[in-house]
Amino acid sequence: MSKSVNKVILIGHLGQKPEMKYTAKGTAYSQFSLATNSNYKDANNNNVEKTEWHTIVAWTKLAEICTKYLDKGSLIYCEGRLQTSTYEKEGTKQYFTKIVMENMTMLDSKKTGDAPATTDYSSAPEESQTVSEDLPF
Repeated sequence: MSKSVNKVILIGHLGQKPEMKYTAKGTAYSQFSLATNSNYKDANNNNVEKTEWHTIVAWTKLAEICTKYLDKGSLIYCEGRLQTSTYEKEGTKQYFTKIVMENMTMLDSKKTGDAPATTDYSSAPEESQTVSEDLPF
């Protein structure tokens, strides 16, 4: 029997403040973008910084914590799994990949209020939950 792993670990800054939303069944979720940076030297030996944007979704209690304590620019450690959704646009199948956050650690003291800046928060999202609002159209 073969094993498989679907695990993502990111450290980055939020692109916007998370906003609490609810599914049709009333389950809380929060979606936001997370920026990670990498550096390299180009052909002219100049330092170049590249930013990669990731779509993050948090469910239930973790979504509530994100909405309450995180803000645009907050630095977090994010642990989760990749989830790909499909949709059809103009007759062509499109794919959209996001990270379902399962654990989060706040790494700065921005907007933490009464929560410690380095506390771990985790959530056990439902495997089959998909959000139609996360599609880019």
